[in-house]
Amino acid sequence: MQGAIDRDGGTGSRRRAWARAGVLAAGLVFLAGCAEVQFISQAAKELDGAPARGPADPDAAGNGTYYKIGNAYQVKGVWYYPREEFDYVEEGIASWYGPNFHGKPTANGAVFDQWKVSAAHRTLPMPSIVRVTNLENGRSLKVKVNDRGPFAHNRIIDLSRRAAQLLGFERQGTALVRVELVEGESRRLAAYMQGRGPRPTIVALGAEAAGAAAEEPPPPEAAPSPDVDSEDLAPPPGVRVASIPSDAFEVEVRGRPATPEEVERAQSVDGPVGEESLTIGAVPARPTIYIQAGAFAEHVNAVKAQALLRSIAQVEIEQINRSDTPLFRVRLGPIHEVARADGLLTSVQQAGFSDAHIVVVD
Repeated sequence: MQGAIDRDGGTGSRRRAWARAGVLAAGLVFLAGCAEVQFISQAAKELDGAPARGPADPDAAGNGTYYKIGNAYQVKGVWYYPREEFDYVEEGIASWYGPNFHGKPTANGAVFDQWKVSAAHRTLPMPSIVRVTNLENGRSLKVKVNDRGPFAHNRIIDLSRRAAQLLGFERQGTALVRVELVEGESRRLAAYMQGRGPRPTIVALGAEAAGAAAEEPPPPEAAPSPDVDSEDLAPPPGVRVASIPSDAFEVEVRGRPATPEEVERAQSVDGPVGEESLTIGAVPARPTIYIQAGAFAEHVNAVKAQALLRSIAQVEIEQINRSDTPLFRVRLGPIHEVARADGLLTSVQQAGFSDAHIVVVD
């Protein structure tokens, strides 16, 4: 009986061993299948337009680790459609961001540094180069887009804190700006990030003026000055000589405190900022702003929009004859204060005109 038990036990052990081997083999086949599925999935993502990894960014140029356009996405009920748009020009309100995002990764793998010049945009490729002009003071700056945003308050671009300082609106928080894609530099940067071209050299604004200054002849040497000897003389008769003051009564002259304008001027010195530099041009003292609610093919629809918006501000209907079929443009304005334009834009969008935007008339 004991022997039978031993035989049965031996046979059972062998069966269990074969069963475990079978399970192990099946597991290996399953894992191989998973690996194959993962490989196919990754390949599908790459074919589906996932961003290709670009060159590393060891010098922290803000390029990120890959070139990214991205798929359409939705934030707070609004859809955005990223795309390459090399003729992009838009006017609107800019804001800046900094402390809450400093040191964190951007949307294409760069590390955000609030003290360097960079920007977030909702649809432009990353990285790309834009020229941002403050239409209130004429300051213009090339900026590298390497992040997504802004998604609040109808802003068209979110600049780093340093860029806002250079453009002169850090303290006020927002500014009326024009944003233009710099096509040549953006194309070269896109090719480099996709491994199709050499590392581009971004030509800073004002470089031509700097080059012209470098070609000017050097200033003439100063005329030689003769050596001058000196000696102490005795005081004239009847004159009392004052004693040498003690160090205990020295007064440290600190000077007056700097004004806010001087502080801002010191922060906004013209010249290179990494790959960028600042220029200043002439702009109207009071830019004329309109809120465009929409353009309609039927005049009756434009009149209906005018009636809906009349309680918000003055509304104009303008006929545009750029093709065989005229359009009827509905605008609110004119407006001369950026803050008021910002508030009116929000009101117009809340009234159901989601595509409303700011238009600046020179």
